[in-house]
Amino acid sequence: MASEPTPMALALAQAERAFARGEVPVGAVVVDGATGAVLAAAGNRVEELADPTAHAEMLAIREACAARGGRRLEGCDVHVTLEPCAMCAGAISFARVRRLYFAASDDKGGAVEHGVRFFAQPTCHHRPEIYGGIDAVRAEALLRRFFAALRQGGSGTT
Repeated sequence: MASEPTPMALALAQAERAFARGEVPVGAVVVDGATGAVLAAAGNRVEELADPTAHAEMLAIREACAARGGRRLEGCDVHVTLEPCAMCAGAISFARVRRLYFAASDDKGGAVEHGVRFFAQPTCHHRPEIYGGIDAVRAEALLRRFFAALRQGGSGTT
């Protein structure tokens, strides 16, 4: 009997789809912590939508809030393939997400363990439990492949 894919595996599948669309390959999944049900899954769509806020986390949070019929995701977990930026960390806090799981660290744009360290700030109203490095090797390899293709003059899709 085949087991269900993990939430991070689902997020990585969303990142692969983003890569295929020429987007920075980041994927996110929102899971109901009590039931394990996937409420939302998304990959980056910044280029496609010409929207700088169309990060995977933002899209998944919006979709999950719509599915729940409210602005908070208490008791929910976010699984994302790259350490969230400040914008996404803010949305995670405001949505009252229970746990944040991320794969690859981002020493340039990340805001959880790097940069502003959003959740460590005294002005942060809600801090999720944070677990980094989940399936980081696979996420890092996908990001490296994408940016190598861009440096070679491609769109990132290969």
